[in-house]
Amino acid sequence: MYRFHLRRALCATIAVLALPWAQAQTPGEGPWPQRPIRWIVPYMAGTAPDTSARVYAEVIGKQLGQPIIVENRGGAGGNIGAQMVARAQPDGYTWVSSAGPMAANMYMYRHPGYDALKDFTHVTRTSESDVLLVVDPRLGIRTVADLIAYAKAHPGKLNYASGGVGTPSHLGMEMFLKRAGIHATHVPYKGAGESINAVMGSQVDMAMPIFGVAAPQVEGGRLVALAVANTQRNSLLPDVPTLAEQGVAGVTLTSWGGLSVPAGTPPEIVERMRKAAHQAMQSPLVKETSRTTGSRIAPSSGEEYVQLFKQEMALTREMMQTLDLEPQ
Repeated sequence: MYRFHLRRALCATIAVLALPWAQAQTPGEGPWPQRPIRWIVPYMAGTAPDTSARVYAEVIGKQLGQPIIVENRGGAGGNIGAQMVARAQPDGYTWVSSAGPMAANMYMYRHPGYDALKDFTHVTRTSESDVLLVVDPRLGIRTVADLIAYAKAHPGKLNYASGGVGTPSHLGMEMFLKRAGIHATHVPYKGAGESINAVMGSQVDMAMPIFGVAAPQVEGGRLVALAVANTQRNSLLPDVPTLAEQGVAGVTLTSWGGLSVPAGTPPEIVERMRKAAHQAMQSPLVKETSRTTGSRIAPSSGEEYVQLFKQEMALTREMMQTLDLEPQ
């Protein structure tokens, strides 16, 4: 009898100790990961989230011992890629580059096709970046005051590009226009790269893209940077003042991004992902990419990242009410 109870207790102890290992597996497989991982970027190739994902995928893939394959599934302001991941198996083999638009789309679209809080487990923020107000050099505009004067002297003539409805480049520009007391027509594109190409090609007059996409074109003289939409100047373009410095207060924007997975992904896998991402942030490749693009490495806990989504949703709702925008 004693031996029976001892054997049963020993088996129970082994089962408890093995539980985390078992939960970090998918059925029929060994410890995660046992095969390649898909990292869905819900934006076009060449955009800032795409560049960031490819750098992180290279570093994290080496840590985990499995290749991470980045796939671009752009469209509908990021909704198509997000929908795909929301419906994927929660086994740790499908990731998504999450960002502010995923949260903003809860209010920008009547039917985004997913719930940004319920359908995902948000692993960590990875970075944040400034937003620049840039114009076509051929306009001859060099300051925010010049832009405001031009808009008032030519009512209805100005237009602007964005990386899509609900992106910081859209809502930020609309807020700037309202604060400045001027008007411009919105022309949405499929990403920040397309939007600044439109400005450089004189198809539109101005844009408010993410810093890393616009800065090289500013330095090359193909765009004119009027302002940084943040409380401080960016060290890569120290001569470009903030909007507040030029008399337009109340427009403070940053673009942020990170990593998320389908809701229900085992917490042991999520934690391993978070640790791998945070470790990758210390790698020379990620640090150098961050420096050259003018972004900032910004790790977070899962809970902090969820709070960022909630804040972005509340800000979007407030901005839409202020701007009298209707969801699509």
